[in-house]
Amino acid sequence: MDIRAQISMIFHLDKCIGCHTCSIACKNIWTDRKGAEYMWWNNVETKPGTGYPTKWEDQEIYKGGWEKKGGQLQLRGAGKRKGLVNIFHNPNMPVIDDYYEPFTYKYLDLIESPSMDDQPTARPVSLITGKPIDIKMGPNWDDDLSGTPDYARNDPNLKNLSAAEQEAMFHLEKMAFYYLPRICNHCLNPACVASCPSGAIYKRGEDGIVLINQDVCRAWRMCVTACPYKKSYYNWNTGKSEKCILCYPRIEAGFAPACMHSCVGRIRYLGVTLYDADQIESIANVDEKELVGTLADSTIKAAQNSPTYKFAKTWGLALPLHPEFRTLPMLFYVPPLLPVMASLKETRQKEQGQKLHEAAKLWDDNWLYDTSTQELWGTLDEARFPLKYLASLFSAGDEEQVKSRLKKLMAVRMYRRWKTVGDVTEEKSNEVLKDAGLTKDMAEDIYTLTALAKFDDRFVVPASHREQALEMLEFTGDKKGATGFGFKESTAQRGL
Repeated sequence: MDIRAQISMIFHLDKCIGCHTCSIACKNIWTDRKGAEYMWWNNVETKPGTGYPTKWEDQEIYKGGWEKKGGQLQLRGAGKRKGLVNIFHNPNMPVIDDYYEPFTYKYLDLIESPSMDDQPTARPVSLITGKPIDIKMGPNWDDDLSGTPDYARNDPNLKNLSAAEQEAMFHLEKMAFYYLPRICNHCLNPACVASCPSGAIYKRGEDGIVLINQDVCRAWRMCVTACPYKKSYYNWNTGKSEKCILCYPRIEAGFAPACMHSCVGRIRYLGVTLYDADQIESIANVDEKELVGTLADSTIKAAQNSPTYKFAKTWGLALPLHPEFRTLPMLFYVPPLLPVMASLKETRQKEQGQKLHEAAKLWDDNWLYDTSTQELWGTLDEARFPLKYLASLFSAGDEEQVKSRLKKLMAVRMYRRWKTVGDVTEEKSNEVLKDAGLTKDMAEDIYTLTALAKFDDRFVVPASHREQALEMLEFTGDKKGATGFGFKESTAQRGL
């Protein structure tokens, strides 16, 4: 066994309010400089939507992540052979229009404009060329635009939904959306590390943070192609690739990363977990449907106070984003339950031939809570967000994985309604908790860490042990150390 420490994160999607405070905090600290204007190491997307860069989830376009061929893992669009062929022309790399051309305005035109009959305007100009441009895209162009034909209906996760399911999902009266904040996942099996011909990208031995050595980087940009989450960016000014560094100077000092510290909705949790590096290849190589369960059982052994361990392993509430990319991401999401009670009630009333209640009564949750447990779980299949859609995002299409998490979230809601509102009986609350695989103590702990947790409960930052890092990165025989699979580089090449 080769046990190593890994910083891991949890994002609770039911709590995200889409304020983008996290994105601005990151931008002001790390990417507010020439060449990095278009970089958003932290961004918040509206789902359904095409995301940033456009359709980043569609690996038929970008060829990111790993694929299983002949029983072996290999990079989709990078690696030794493919990288050599495409090293001077890479057809699978996003272009600037997939992000947006960074721009500013000629504000002096407003000040220096001569007196005239018309109101002067500040023309937009490109920050790359300095020439006037027509603005066609921005970093958050489709914010809150769920249901639109240009963005939401082009979401790659909708391909598994029938036309009828999509129409029901986008019907104006039932339209729903949620926010998906994203940062670098600092994966256990990072494709960006394995794809780099220069050996500039490495995974820190002491905490698993993935970094790019700017002195070694030669801007081959294979990391941009290889990362399926498109969280590696090319700085057109310095000629180097850059990515989220998880604010490691702050972590080393015992502070939470800037995006997490500034989060208004308190949706973010950070802790240290332990994993067996010897099992990474075998775990990443399992069948697609088994990736979620295998990851939780085989790679996450948590420090006892880590909130990420509780959400991902103890309670089984969190799931990784697109595990089918086989990078074994260390950022997990609690899927959104969403306020679907009214639409569920309306659906059932129509099915039973009943007249719709008045608007005030539509929100009377007693109607829903008085049903049997079997009927209650059945409502999850009727929610405004089809399980197929959420499963495409978080469980490689396995709907039962998502449904089990939503059952637990709904069970905790009913437990709290019994305890605080009193419109659910204790017997009913116990029945639902038991059916979801939870106890009263677990429901209380979930509620506390979700709604009442203090800063030190949400961020359990491990002590920094740099003295162990080089030892963890040593190579023994053909062992690849902490860098996944692909190019073999020495620690000297990384500049360590």
